[in-house]
Parts: sequence; C-alpha cells; structure tokens
Amino acid sequence: MERRDVIKLGAAVTAGGAILGSASAAHAEQSTAQAVVTTASQIKAVWDTETAKAGGTWQGYVTLLNGTAAPVVAVNKSSTSIQTAASMNKLGIALGVLDKIDRGELALDDRITLTPEIILTGSGFYFHQTAYGDEITVANVLVAMLLTSDNTSVRLCGLVCPPAEINETLAAKGFTDTRVIPNPANPNRMWLGDTTTFETNDLLTRLAKGELLSANSTSFFLNVLKGLSGYHDGFRRNMSSVERSRIAMKYGADDANRNESGVVYSASGAPALVYSFMAQYTDHWGNYGATHPAVQAHAAMGRKMFDIVNAAGTAASDAVTLEVEPEALNGGLTQ
Repeated sequence: MERRDVIKLGAAVTAGGAILGSASAAHAEQSTAQAVVTTASQIKAVWDTETAKAGGTWQGYVTLLNGTAAPVVAVNKSSTSIQTAASMNKLGIALGVLDKIDRGELALDDRITLTPEIILTGSGFYFHQTAYGDEITVANVLVAMLLTSDNTSVRLCGLVCPPAEINETLAAKGFTDTRVIPNPANPNRMWLGDTTTFETNDLLTRLAKGELLSANSTSFFLNVLKGLSGYHDGFRRNMSSVERSRIAMKYGADDANRNESGVVYSASGAPALVYSFMAQYTDHWGNYGATHPAVQAHAAMGRKMFDIVNAAGTAASDAVTLEVEPEALNGGLTQ
C-alpha cells in the first residue's frame, strides 16, 4: 500500500472515529439524562413512602447536582411555605458571620468572653461548664453552633455580628424568607426565625458550589457540617462513619417542628444531592430523640437516598469507561 493510500485510509478511519465518537457522546449524554430522571423518580418514591408513614405536615425540596448543570428537582413539596426554622436557622447566622470575615471586618481568631449572663440552656455544651470567663475564638463559637447546635453560641455570634447585619447579608445574597428575629430590647440579641425548604436547599447548594463565601470560609463551614461529632439521629443514623463523613448537614427542632437539611457528596467528593426537610406535628412535641416519627423518617430517607445516589454515581462512572476514543480506531496509521 502506497503512502498516499495509507494517508487516505487514516483520514477515513479518523473521520469514522469522529462520527462514532460524536454518536457515542450523544448516546452517553442521553443515557445520563435518562439516568438522572430515573434517580429523581426513585428519590421521590422514597420521600412519598417515608413521609406518609411518619404522618405530620411536611415541606421538602430535594435536588440532584451534576457539576455545572442546573440542579434537577426530585422533590418539591410546599417548598416555599415559610416555617419555623428552629436550629436550621443557625446556617444563616454562620453565613452572616463568615461573610463578615470575608469582608475583613472580623477574624476566626478574634476573641469573645464567655460570661455567665449570656448562657442559654437547651442544646449545646457551654451551659454545662458552670464556671465561666473563657476567652474563646469566633471559630470556637461557630463550631459549637454548627456541630452541637449550641444555643449560647447564637448570643455569642450576635456580639460580633448583630442580627440586623445577619439579615442584611441574607437579603444581599438573595434570600427573602430566611431571617433571624432581632430582639428590640438588645441590638446584639436575636431569636431563631423562619425559612423555607427551598431557600435552605439553595443556601446549601450555593455553599457547596463555592458561590456564597470565599474558599477558606466555604471549606471551614462545610467541614464543620460534616463533623462526625455532630448530630446522627436523623439522615446519617444508619450509616458507617465513612458514609457519614460524606454528608454536610444541620438539624433543627423546636416544639412541633422537626427539620433537617444537608448535602450528600459522591465517592469522588463532588456534591451530588441536596435535601431540605421540614415537618410539623400536633403531638410528639416533647420527644427530641431518635424515636420521633419525623426523625425516624429522616433516617430511613437518608439510608435509601444515599444508596440511590451512590448507585447512580457508580453507574455513571462505569458508563464513562465504555466510551470509545476516536484515536483508538486509527490502528496506528496516524503519522
């Protein structure tokens, strides 16, 4: 075979490879889109089953993430209904504090004095000390608030980032329903306010994508939410420690409300699913443990949704390995 014939054959094979490669890419894209629809349908079925079993009144917004593509909505149940945020509101407080740090007006190593009159009981640990006067860092306060949902830490955050400023930051970042409630008698004090499952999902989605804060603040925020010393009665209950470390979450409970939101990461470390659940009950108010029906539903949904996302991620990885590279069709004829 003469050289010009080899060149012609190489060009023909390359063109054929390009066409096949293009067709393969189109097929892979179509398969991926169908897989996402299937995954979303499976997530929705889990939501429907577990919330019906748990009773109560629910709001939910669950989305699937895939790189830079728009999130795919799997669950949208009364997601813009404004409800009591309970401790899920601490996500918004942390956002306000960390945004102030990003602006250079505060630092993680700035000190706050822990005084007896600022102590609140309930969730957390500062009230267990009984002796005070500690000089603690802003970083310490944020970890206490996000990891153990410490109530005193809300007041401590108010000393360095007042509620009016937190609400201004939330508004500036596009949140219209997520707010803390300022105490008119003290500009540095606040009560936990309201939110929606849509906005909490949006906050966590944009946080996971690095769109709300600097890289350092984003990493700090998410790493604390993934902490294995945090809350495990809900979404993360029926999981290994490795699996739990792939979920950044925040829980909130107050009287009739049981809320939880979080980000589920793939095995490769990419955000894959964002969930936000809120529920209200006419009974079970005094049960803040793992036997509450809403919390049991969180645990069941967590195990099942995690497995669905995990399986979908594995299938996608397998599909990628089957794609044919055009160069492989050239038979070594390219020069």
